[in-house]
Amino acid sequence: MHILKRLLSCIREYKLPTILTLIFILGEAVIETLLPFITANLVTQIQESSPMNTILRTGIILTIMAVISMLCGGTAGFTASKAATGLSKNLRHDMFEKIQMYSFENIDKFSSSSLVTRMTTDITNVQMSFMMIIRMGLRSPLMFLFSTVMAFYMGGKLAMAFVVVIPVLVIGLGLISKYAMPAFHRVFRKYDKLNESIEENVRAMRVVKGFSREEYEKKKFSNAAEDIRKDFTKAEQIIALNTPLMQICLYFDMVFILFVGSKMAIIDRTIDIGHISAMLTYGVQILMALMFLSMIYVMVTMSVESAKRICEVLEEEPTLHNSEQSLELITDGTIEFENVSFKYSAQANKFALENINLTIPAGQTVGIIGGTGSSKSTLVQLIPRLYDVSEGSVKIGGVDVRNYDLTTLRDAVAMVLQKNVLFSGTIKENLRWGNAQATDQEIIEACKLAQADEFVESFPDKYDTHIEQGGTNVSGGQKQRLCIARALLKKPKILILDDSTSAVDTKTDALIRQGFREFIPETTKIIIAQRITSVQEADQIIVLDNGKISAIGTHEELLQSSHIYREVYEQQTHGGEE
Repeated sequence: MHILKRLLSCIREYKLPTILTLIFILGEAVIETLLPFITANLVTQIQESSPMNTILRTGIILTIMAVISMLCGGTAGFTASKAATGLSKNLRHDMFEKIQMYSFENIDKFSSSSLVTRMTTDITNVQMSFMMIIRMGLRSPLMFLFSTVMAFYMGGKLAMAFVVVIPVLVIGLGLISKYAMPAFHRVFRKYDKLNESIEENVRAMRVVKGFSREEYEKKKFSNAAEDIRKDFTKAEQIIALNTPLMQICLYFDMVFILFVGSKMAIIDRTIDIGHISAMLTYGVQILMALMFLSMIYVMVTMSVESAKRICEVLEEEPTLHNSEQSLELITDGTIEFENVSFKYSAQANKFALENINLTIPAGQTVGIIGGTGSSKSTLVQLIPRLYDVSEGSVKIGGVDVRNYDLTTLRDAVAMVLQKNVLFSGTIKENLRWGNAQATDQEIIEACKLAQADEFVESFPDKYDTHIEQGGTNVSGGQKQRLCIARALLKKPKILILDDSTSAVDTKTDALIRQGFREFIPETTKIIIAQRITSVQEADQIIVLDNGKISAIGTHEELLQSSHIYREVYEQQTHGGEE
C-alpha cells in the first residue's frame, strides 16, 4: 500500500486523464453488457414478425450504443496512454532529481547500471501496468460482474455453465501465476548484471580491443543474456497455458449453452433463440474478463518488483544535508583538518583516513604524494563534502564545512578529478560548466592558464569544436587541460588537482604551475601527483601512507626527514640506483 501511494503521488498533473479513463471505461463496460440484451430482443422481434418500425428502432438503438461504446473505448485508450506516459515521465524526473541530491555514499549503494535499469526497464514495467490497470483493471471486473448478472437474469438454468467454468478458470489461472512469478522476480535482478556488462564493455572498449578480449566479453554478455532468456522462457511457457485453459473453458461453455439451450428452446420452449445468442456472448465476455484479470495479475506482479526498486531510489535519504542555518559566504581558502578519521561505511572495520591533523593557509600551494591506496583522493574529497568525516572536522575559513550551504561550499571548491569527464557538446559549452555566464574572453584566459588555448586554436572550429561523448576525440592530455580550464572558470577559493596533469608532459605541467603562482596567488591549491617534479616547489608537501600522514614539509625538508619521500625522489631522478 505504501509503494502504491508513493507511485500514485507522481501522477500529479495527469490526474484528469486518469479519472477520464475510468469514466469512459465505466461507460464502455455498461454498454458492452447491454448490447447482447438488446440484440436478443432484436432477434426475438424478428422471430415474432414484429412491425418494421419496431425492428428498425431497436436496430438504430443498437447501432448508436455500439458507436458510443467504440468512442468510449477509443477515448479511454487515448487518455490512458497519456496518463501512463505522464506517470513514467514524472517518475523519471523525480528519480533523476533525487539522484542529483545523492552523496557519493548514496551513489555507492546503487551501481550505475542498476540506476539505469530502474530508470528504464523498471519504469516501463510500471507504466505498462498502470495503463493496463486503469483500462482493464476496472473494465474486467465490471464486465465480469455485469455479464454474470445479465447471464443469470436472461439464461436461468443456462447460467449454471458458469458455476462450473468460473471456478476451474480461476483456480487454473491462479496456479499458472503462482508458478510463473518466481521466474519474473529473478529476471529483474539479472537485468542489472546484463546492463553492467554492457556499460563496462562500452566504456572500456579501447582496453578490450587492446588486449583482444572481445571473445571473453562476448561470452560474458552471452551468459548474462542466456540467464535472462532461460527465466523468461520458463515464465512465458507457464503463462502460455492461459490460452488452452481459456479455450477449454470457452468451448465447454459454448457446447453446454448450445446443447441445453437448444433443448429448452425447441422441446421445452422455455427460452428464446435470442436469449441463447445473448448467453453465448455473455459467456465469452465473462471468460475474457477473467482472462484479462489474470493478465493484469501477471503484469502487476511483475511490476511490483520494479515498483519496489523505484521506491528504493525515491526514498533513499541523502546522507549529506544542509544545516538549519547554513552559511552562504566563505571568507577565504584556509583549510584545517582537526583529528579527522573517515571510513566509507559505518560497518567498515578499518578507517580509510585516521587521525589527520593539517592546516593549509589561504593561497598556499600544497602537494600530496603517496602510494596507491594511501587515501590521497579520499582526503581531498572531504573538503567539498563529497563525503562527511566519521570523526573530527574539516574547516574552511575557520568554519566546519558541515555548516556551509552545499552549493556555496562546492562553488568555492573546484576539483579536477582523476577521471576527467567531458560531455558531448562544443568546447565552449563544456568550459561553461565552470561558469555559465563566462565571457569568451574569460574562457580564453582560463585556457591560456591551463595551457589549452594553443591546441584549441589549432582546431578548424576552435572553441566551437564539437566534443564527442566522454571526450573521445581529444587526447588524454588535452582533456586534462580542458578540465583544468573549466575548474579555473569557477574562480574558486580552493583548487584541487587530483593527479590531473599525469597525461601532460613535464614542460606543460611546469607552465601550468607557473601560471597558478602568477595569476591565482590567493587561491589555495592542492596538487595530488605521482611525479615529484609536480609538487617539489609547493609551500608544503604531505606524504600519506596507509591513510595516515607520514610526513609534512618542503621538498628539502622531506629529503632529509622522510624515507618514503626520499625513496620516491631517488627512484624518479636516479632510477633507484642508490
